[in-house]
Amino acid sequence: MRDQQRLDSGAVASPKDLESLQREIVSLAKRQGDLEDIVLDVMERRESVQERVGELTARVTAVQAKTDDATARRDEAQAGLDAESASVTKDREAVAAVIPADFLKLYEKLRVQQGGVGAARLYQRRCEGCRLELNITELNDVRAASADAVLRCENCHRILIRTSESGI
Repeated sequence: MRDQQRLDSGAVASPKDLESLQREIVSLAKRQGDLEDIVLDVMERRESVQERVGELTARVTAVQAKTDDATARRDEAQAGLDAESASVTKDREAVAAVIPADFLKLYEKLRVQQGGVGAARLYQRRCEGCRLELNITELNDVRAASADAVLRCENCHRILIRTSESGI
């Protein structure tokens, strides 16, 4: 701008200086145009990035809400499981108090060996622990056993619990 004022005022008398000044003004105008284009491009990219940030922020908020909901449901379920576990433990202790110690020891040993299940129901001639049907010899042994006898599956060695649905 200052160079343009010098050119317009006639303060530059030398044709060589005048030509040099005109070239510099054209060069600076071109440079200014290039810089303005760069600024516009940066502003457009900035606007695009701000839109993307808005979208991502909304997604993060939605995911956080889902996470919070899932966490609350998990905590509620955990509290229910803890309460159920306490109740079952209390019931188990009451039952374990009236079971003979040697039988309870056998059950605990089997429970550890069999992944948490030491006894299984005999249902329609099938052990519910290993899901295998007892052979005729085993069924005859079960039929002949007294009601208070401890019977075990020949396949998985769990204690067999006889019911009216045992099929014997």
